[in-house]
Amino acid sequence: MAGGAAVLEDGSGLSRLDQGLHKVERVLALISGIAVFSLMLLAVVSVGGRNLFNAPLPGYVDWIEQAMPLIAFMGVAYTQRDGGHIRMDILVGRLKGRVLWGAEFLTALVTLILMALLVWGSWTHFQRSFDFGAPMWSRDSSIDIGIPLWPAKLLAPVAFSVLCLRMVLQVWGYARAFALNLSEPVAVPLVMSAAAQAAEEAQHVSGLDEEDAN
Repeated sequence: MAGGAAVLEDGSGLSRLDQGLHKVERVLALISGIAVFSLMLLAVVSVGGRNLFNAPLPGYVDWIEQAMPLIAFMGVAYTQRDGGHIRMDILVGRLKGRVLWGAEFLTALVTLILMALLVWGSWTHFQRSFDFGAPMWSRDSSIDIGIPLWPAKLLAPVAFSVLCLRMVLQVWGYARAFALNLSEPVAVPLVMSAAAQAAEEAQHVSGLDEEDAN
């Protein structure tokens, strides 16, 4: 299951790389959020045009198809950094010390290999769509209004490449934690206990209440 996680920071090179990559991940996640909001606006325009003027937005489905990679892929590295992806903690949550870091290292390494293969496959898929000599550099386009598909296909290898960088840092972090037998390694998500999560949520709510009172 997905749970709350904390990522520790210090002055080490690994932590500085983690913080630098996290800035990129935040920008990509913001773009993904803007895409979701834009689709909401498009839905309002399309439905409103259909109901009021009997003229829905042309190519509404085409634009949805173009935005789907933004929504689906741009935030994956951001979520991975904070340990927000769904996972089964029944076994891993019982592990401690080097056994835990070894299990996390193997999981991160397998994920890195899988994502590297997906980068290769999605880039090949993009190359089949992109052509400098074709109109709008595209060998294929959407059905309704003919939007080139290569920009949407390019987003997948870009997002997966950022995720690969994140997995490299996490593999490094878990390997370092295993080798040094660290209790609180940097640059990797540390799963918080239920009590710690409850305390953090209570502190957050308390802060909001104080702001409302002021």
